[in-house]
Amino acid sequence: MLREPSYLDSEIKQDRPKGKSPKVLRKILPYLRPYPKSLMYSTLSVIIASLTVLGVGTGLRYFVDYGFSETSPLGLTSSILGLFGIVFIMALASYGRLYWVSQLSERVVADLRTAIFNHLLKQDVSFFERTSLGEIQSRLTTDTTLLQIVLGTSIPIAFRNILIIVGGLGLLILTSPLLTGMLAFIIPLVLIPILVYGKKVRRYSRLAQDETAEVSARLDETFGSIRTVLAFCREPYMSRLFSAQVEHTYNASLKRVEARARLTALVMVLVFGGISVVLWYGGHGIREGHLTPGQLSAFMFYAAAVAGASGSLSEIHGDILRAAGGIERIFEFLDLRSSLKVLPAPQILPAPLKGHLQFQNVSFAYPSRPNHKVLQDISFEALKGETVALVGPSGTGKTTIFNLLMRFYDPVKGQIFIDGVLLEDLALNDLRSLIGLVPQDPVLFSTTFFENIRFGNLDATDEEVRAAAKAAYADEFIELLPQSYHTPIGEKGVTLSGGQRQRIAIARAILKNPTVLLLDEATSALDTESEEKVQRALEFLKHDRTTLVIAHRPSTIEQADRRVVLQQGKVVE
Repeated sequence: MLREPSYLDSEIKQDRPKGKSPKVLRKILPYLRPYPKSLMYSTLSVIIASLTVLGVGTGLRYFVDYGFSETSPLGLTSSILGLFGIVFIMALASYGRLYWVSQLSERVVADLRTAIFNHLLKQDVSFFERTSLGEIQSRLTTDTTLLQIVLGTSIPIAFRNILIIVGGLGLLILTSPLLTGMLAFIIPLVLIPILVYGKKVRRYSRLAQDETAEVSARLDETFGSIRTVLAFCREPYMSRLFSAQVEHTYNASLKRVEARARLTALVMVLVFGGISVVLWYGGHGIREGHLTPGQLSAFMFYAAAVAGASGSLSEIHGDILRAAGGIERIFEFLDLRSSLKVLPAPQILPAPLKGHLQFQNVSFAYPSRPNHKVLQDISFEALKGETVALVGPSGTGKTTIFNLLMRFYDPVKGQIFIDGVLLEDLALNDLRSLIGLVPQDPVLFSTTFFENIRFGNLDATDEEVRAAAKAAYADEFIELLPQSYHTPIGEKGVTLSGGQRQRIAIARAILKNPTVLLLDEATSALDTESEEKVQRALEFLKHDRTTLVIAHRPSTIEQADRRVVLQQGKVVE
């Protein structure tokens, strides 16, 4: 009656912290309510499966008492058919339980993952700076998988086991109150030594796990610093350290194995000893006419069912606590609120759009370094159709200006306007849809050229995508490929050169057709020939658009209408 192993168990990191209370699982109820049909069928299947388990004991009783009776020639056939009927119903109920419960758990977890993903997309950039990608992935995968195991396996099995325990205890009392009382006296005598010695086994298991973790740490440290190890000729030294750690792990594992072997032997002796006492008293009851052989058989079956169901509840309780910890971590994400304030009724930019940008006494410090101001009281503007070059050494706040314009952050002081409207008064999507960004290190997705360029305008036709690629001179290398625009780029564009990635990013910006263009030294990764072609494309793209360029090359600065020189976060020219 123990919990069935799930195919998801292998995905779980056992070191995920447990929750404080199973009550936190109530937060999942809103995700269950949309599926009353699945919930009802799941519950009915579990109840029927539980009743049929107990029904097997009743069938066993009649089989033993009447199956071999000389006074009833059909007793054997009817008792066998009865047992088969019970098992057949159990099989159907088990099918329904596995199907409906698994379907419901898969649906709930899919909805929950979608809700987390969509909610995280609404967070500001500072959240992703202070939260590692690994933690986000862990909560979206490991923690939701914990919940899936509990919804799909642990809770239904716990419900079934509780029904078996309650029903089994009632049938035990009905079958033989005397043997039930004796069983209640024997069980503590069997369990107490097992539980006491079991703590020692768990202690050795934890010690073995810790030693295994040390092996992994030693392995990671050695090969992660292999150049240093080789440079100092320390291969023999590191080998000795690793061998010593492996021996420690072996000794700890041996203690664990020895303790488990002793526990197994102890369990076998105590459990069979208890069974022997019950059988001895039951056998005397049969000889004296107080019990029938069928009743004793049924009693032993009910006792085994109740014992197995009770034993699995402790394991299931651990699963539920792990899932409770996962739910706590999941809802920490779902309860997050962006630090960017958005008006309930945002303003709309006046038409026609001009792209007139104004920075007025803007100061800014990143949330991770609140005492270090990256920008200090800067003021400048960029008029419609004007190209402004942002000039200055690294770390003076040029990229930060782009981040503020995209409203990845808000200034700690001062105001930024576009066409006379404060950025904070605009809807985020309205603002960002006006701006085209070509970063120095463009991000590409693991899909085709078509889809990477179309990311700038999801409604663009194939012809418009090709036209944008041609304008960025990206068609020259795309069309040479066997699958042309349908060629997969590979993870993060790993199959492309830096110049090719840059031209894809420029094509994406061209397709977006923005009012304001932000170029982070967009031609820095191109060779001379490609730079000339892309510069012509950018000149066309910049026509009648406000453009801010982070400039390092003299040629880029010379092509700008004006320049804003930054030094230590201040505008000096």
